[in-house]
Amino acid sequence: MTEPEATTDGSYDATARVVDPVVGADDDEQRVEAALRPRRLADVAGQDRVCDQLGLVLEAARRRGSPPDHVLLSGPPGLGKTTLAMIVAAELEAPIRITSGPAIQHAGDLASILSSLTEGEVLFLDEIHRMSRPAEEMLYLAMEDFRVDVIVGKGPGATAIPLELPPFTVVGATTRAGLLPAPLRDRFGFTGYLDYYDVNDLVSIVRRSASLLGVSAHEDGISEIARRSRGTPRIANRLLRRVRDWAQVHGRDVVDYEAAMAALELFDVDPRGLDRLDRAVLEALCRRFGGGPVGLTTLAVAVGEEPDTVETVAEPYLVREGYMLRTPRGRAAAGLAWAHLGLTPPPTAWGAAEATLDL
Repeated sequence: MTEPEATTDGSYDATARVVDPVVGADDDEQRVEAALRPRRLADVAGQDRVCDQLGLVLEAARRRGSPPDHVLLSGPPGLGKTTLAMIVAAELEAPIRITSGPAIQHAGDLASILSSLTEGEVLFLDEIHRMSRPAEEMLYLAMEDFRVDVIVGKGPGATAIPLELPPFTVVGATTRAGLLPAPLRDRFGFTGYLDYYDVNDLVSIVRRSASLLGVSAHEDGISEIARRSRGTPRIANRLLRRVRDWAQVHGRDVVDYEAAMAALELFDVDPRGLDRLDRAVLEALCRRFGGGPVGLTTLAVAVGEEPDTVETVAEPYLVREGYMLRTPRGRAAAGLAWAHLGLTPPPTAWGAAEATLDL
């Protein structure tokens, strides 16, 4: 089976940062990313619970000799949803068809894909929450009854012709499971929730990637890259490649601690994994707005970005790590943000008692 083209788990078209998917990446970069993906569940480092659950579902299906239930993979970008979808196909020894929600804007688009599926094939729908409503309604019937109704004609004379489909498995991936309508969520027999990786798992991932890339790396250099990777394998692999580039340009044969430190400093990734945009958001919150709270739009204007960019790219990590708070009155800096910037919060800064409030 031909290896499918790599796809991204998230869509941040407005920003191109070292720690995010590269906008307009060339074919060589995409091939490198595809080559670093694990091919089997046994090769996946981290996500042990999800892998055990998924392995059980696939093994039971193999023993029954039938396609497994539909699978929904949910979690932040870069955690391996696309990789797991490809692994599902590999474990089943089945072909995989890859598309995405934004590409399916009409029911006819989906009908064309479904009608060409073969028995046992895996249909991977990335960003499934972004499908159009007519396509979603068609997918309900296809997933449950393995048929679609093709409308022939228009107006009172229109006729629905049922088209039977061979059994297949849908693997959906989403970064925002809450946007999926309940009828669609209910049709997935297994839902895997992917969480951020710990440093030990990222060390294993960086070590494996270095070996596949032919990069000689010391453990201290690998550990430093892992610590700055924001719990995300995709970021870890990208930082590894940038450190490798720095080492090659500076005549270093080995990626060690000094090379990792110098390269990551050059690419504005600090010891806590924060990059230029993250620090700009914190600087604006603390220095310009006294710690907040401040509205998202105002904060975005202060850092020169679109509100969607701040909300989807910078904010999740800052909130998760305790640097920023989402409050009913807007975004506010937490105590960790002041400490990270080496600043002393004013007496009027957003209080700790209000920090538990959320939008």
